[in-house]
Amino acid sequence: MDLSTTYLGLRLKSPLVASASPLSEDLDNIKRMEDAGAAAVVLYSIFEEQIRMERYELHHHLTQGTESYPEALSYFPDPTELFVGVEDYLKHIQRAKSATAIPIIASLNGSTLGGWTDFAKQIEQAGADALELNLYSIPTDLEQPGAQLEKQYVDVLRAVKASVSIPVAVKLSPFFTNLANIAKQMDDAGAGGLVMFNRFYQPDIELESLEVVPNVMYSTPMAMRLPMRWIAILFERIGADLAATSGIHRGTDALKMIMAGASVTMLCSALLRHGIKHLRVVEQEMRDWMSEHEYTSVLQMKGSLSQKYCADPTSFERAQYIRAVGVHTLRGGVA
Repeated sequence: MDLSTTYLGLRLKSPLVASASPLSEDLDNIKRMEDAGAAAVVLYSIFEEQIRMERYELHHHLTQGTESYPEALSYFPDPTELFVGVEDYLKHIQRAKSATAIPIIASLNGSTLGGWTDFAKQIEQAGADALELNLYSIPTDLEQPGAQLEKQYVDVLRAVKASVSIPVAVKLSPFFTNLANIAKQMDDAGAGGLVMFNRFYQPDIELESLEVVPNVMYSTPMAMRLPMRWIAILFERIGADLAATSGIHRGTDALKMIMAGASVTMLCSALLRHGIKHLRVVEQEMRDWMSEHEYTSVLQMKGSLSQKYCADPTSFERAQYIRAVGVHTLRGGVA
């Protein structure tokens, strides 16, 4: 049975990829993921704010007091060429590449255009096979139109693409007025893949301390419905590969995503909840189902239930909503 697939030009032994998570901060965990069947690993993210802050701190310490001796400025290198701290991330990429035989995909998290995107080049030089650009932003400016935000995101992608030759995937939020259009813009700007979707961690209010606190919740299988719909809609309408993330916990979840049109399925919450060994469970469930239903390869089923090839293309659009509400009403539900 052939589980192999292609993502970002990389030949993978299966569609099961470990998504960016704290698990990848430990080299032993990355090796365990490979042993458990992960076809590739997306490393934890390095953030735009980290890069900006460390550049600022470096500049501060290199130039502090030198205004008294102007000639002293010439003794120091240009601070834009130096990184401190984030060097650990580059070393982690190098160690992961040396310790494993699977592709290592770095993750760069940001939302605004700036010099921090140059760090992508160093990620490539460290040996990363590809880069996942995580565009994570909560816009709160009442005067900023959606089109301006979209342009900002596309400009960030173009800046990163200009820095590297390795493939770049973009991890998107589902919260766009016209997601199909922004997907096309990213595709036109050179994205090798679209990862669907980003999960925004919603804050909570702690009543005892009267503080706003972060609240990290694992995904549930219900979360897969949104990316599955959009992957099915976009399959073969854009050139970029489609990666499914969020809500993938079982082998059947992964199979549904592949039939919708995903090249790979990414697991995070399932591994945090059940352990890295759960990758073996998911793969075996995929094999069992494929054997029972006489599928011999992942390629054979890819996109078979996408909007393009579905018997009822309206199933992924508004018509299906009307139908679902009608069925719910007939069963005695309240619409």
